[in-house]
Amino acid sequence: MKIIIYAALLLLSLCTVSFAAEKSKDGFTIVTSEELKALVESKSANLAVIDARSEQEYQEAHIQGAISIPLNVLEKDAAALNQGKNSRLVFYCNGIKCGKSGKSALIARSQGYTDISLYADGMPVWEEKGYPIYAGPDYNKKVQTSMIKPAVVKVLLDAAPTTVTVVDVRDAKEFAEGHVPGAINIPVETFAAGSGVLDKGKQIIVYCNSGGRSYNAYRKLQKLAYPNIAQMIFADWQTDGLPVTK
Repeated sequence: MKIIIYAALLLLSLCTVSFAAEKSKDGFTIVTSEELKALVESKSANLAVIDARSEQEYQEAHIQGAISIPLNVLEKDAAALNQGKNSRLVFYCNGIKCGKSGKSALIARSQGYTDISLYADGMPVWEEKGYPIYAGPDYNKKVQTSMIKPAVVKVLLDAAPTTVTVVDVRDAKEFAEGHVPGAINIPVETFAAGSGVLDKGKQIIVYCNSGGRSYNAYRKLQKLAYPNIAQMIFADWQTDGLPVTK
């Protein structure tokens, strides 16, 4: 029994060290999805999870229990952050390439708050992991994707490969069996978590066999605020007789 207790304490100690070691460039503690979930489940009266995205995004879906203080509101009136100064604040937005949570945290620091953390993975990863969310009436509203023909993708890859990233969102086994030459593999199940490798300055084209998984990846790209995205069907690529790499 003593050994079990010691092992548990040691594991807790290691987790605490890891938690404290990871910082943002501005010195804010970064919490993981699992750490934030544990904090939310603790129902601490001292905790304030703050959604720095727009009010519209918050109404569509947000982390259960989070409050909405959009960055543009906070920039105009820092008093909108009206939590007690001893509160533990955790800011989030739309993933690691979204700067709203970091900017909000800086404003909070300027107002005298000292216990400030960032959930850098943000709403897309939280949602992807299946953690508790509030989903508004428009959450499952179908979006119209921008479809692109395989022949156009082939021309882009041949003529301007540095301007485009083609992403195969199928699983690793399917990717290994045959994929678009030059494509990278980010399975849709972990697409938001793996999206940090994607350059927002490039056109991002997602594809799968028939469209279902790439549609979901496309929606995730929208929520991650990628400005230039498109969807392609791999079956059409094969039908057109275009090259496949194994």
